[in-house]
Amino acid sequence: MAGHSHAANIMYKKAAVDRKRAVLFSKVARLIIVAAKTGGGDPDGNIRLKFAVEKARAANMTNDAIKRAIQKGTGELGGQNYEDVTYEGYGPGGVALMATALTDNRARTAGEVKNILARLGGSIGTPGSVAWQFEKKAIIEGSPSGKSEDEILMAVMDAGAEDLEWTPEVFVVLGPPEALAALKAAVEGLGLPVSSAEIAWDAKNRVPVGDPEAARKVLALVDELEDHDDVQSVVHNADIPDEVMAKARSAG
Repeated sequence: MAGHSHAANIMYKKAAVDRKRAVLFSKVARLIIVAAKTGGGDPDGNIRLKFAVEKARAANMTNDAIKRAIQKGTGELGGQNYEDVTYEGYGPGGVALMATALTDNRARTAGEVKNILARLGGSIGTPGSVAWQFEKKAIIEGSPSGKSEDEILMAVMDAGAEDLEWTPEVFVVLGPPEALAALKAAVEGLGLPVSSAEIAWDAKNRVPVGDPEAARKVLALVDELEDHDDVQSVVHNADIPDEVMAKARSAG
């Protein structure tokens, strides 16, 4: 199966989880609000809301906070109106990236994202300039908890998986968007907890980044974008080997 591009990124992000927890709560609340607004407030009949609620619980958001976010989405409680936007751009070394956001002010968020890119060696792109290098995938993340790569692979292949990245600490399953629920069920059928299940952009092909300083600059830009309150996720097409990732992290 594939290399460890996703798995390495997950391990890198874990180091900053505590620092970003307050921002994470805000981001997850927005996911719930938008999901409830577009598909209704019943998670059993709204798969987008169901996964958003599961993500909130994984982040230790309280049931009361989840309920309030759902009620804001359905209109039972007053709240801001968020909309989905995607920004395309380039990072250091020409690495392509896409940032998805939920914002109540498109002009403000666009300006701030553009400034972050410019300040950290990147540039904003026009719509479609890099999107052709990415495609939507169902992406399931979790911990192997002692399960071997072959054990997980056998279970998820029957559910429609196209790829599996595995390390002793984390695994990532990728498949077509329509297989999201089946892939999640297959993983849970092994008794493994799912830390994330979503439909997200994934790079079709990756650009090798073998220089630690170049990798550090790419990661610094991604971190800054992900720290922005409105940005939900950032994907890029850089392929950073584990040893280069470690050096970049220590230098950062």
